[in-house]
Amino acid sequence: MKRILSALRSLAVFVAVAPAAFGALAQAPQPPEIAARTYLLVDVTANQVLAAKDIDSPVEQASLTKLMTGYLVFDALRAKKISLEQKLPVSVRAWKMPGSRMFIDPKMQVPVEDLIKGMIVQSGNDATMALAEGVGGTAENFVKLMNDQAQALGMKGTSYKNPEGLTEPGHTTTARDLATLATRLMKDFP
Repeated sequence: MKRILSALRSLAVFVAVAPAAFGALAQAPQPPEIAARTYLLVDVTANQVLAAKDIDSPVEQASLTKLMTGYLVFDALRAKKISLEQKLPVSVRAWKMPGSRMFIDPKMQVPVEDLIKGMIVQSGNDATMALAEGVGGTAENFVKLMNDQAQALGMKGTSYKNPEGLTEPGHTTTARDLATLATRLMKDFP
């Protein structure tokens, strides 16, 4: 009888303590503090916002601009306006680009595939400019294509002034728009 009472007491203590113990384990962890002025974390598969802060505040784009440049290059590849093997000329303007570079020069004809790698892996402003000129004819025409595509994607808080992301007044975007573009890149060009 003593053993039964002891077992019942132990079971009662376990039943009383278990929900608190296991409940604590089942709770989701608190998200970390994020020092960014603006951010948006989205589960694209579930179409669910996981964390967000000031998602419509304008910010400088910097090299994230290359996401749209890449989008338009991939679109031109899909439309067969250019091919990965096609060699593009390097303009003096592309050659003189400051910042991150692939180190191409005007004497070169560079395959589109290599320029894409230079843009994505090295964040090469020279490779990005060569691609923009190859797809748009001129950087200015390409920037118009960028802004037109941004509007078509519903990126209302974005304005492009150049294809590579160098700081320029009015060259801004938002966390919401970057999430939209990143999502469309994954869905449109898997």
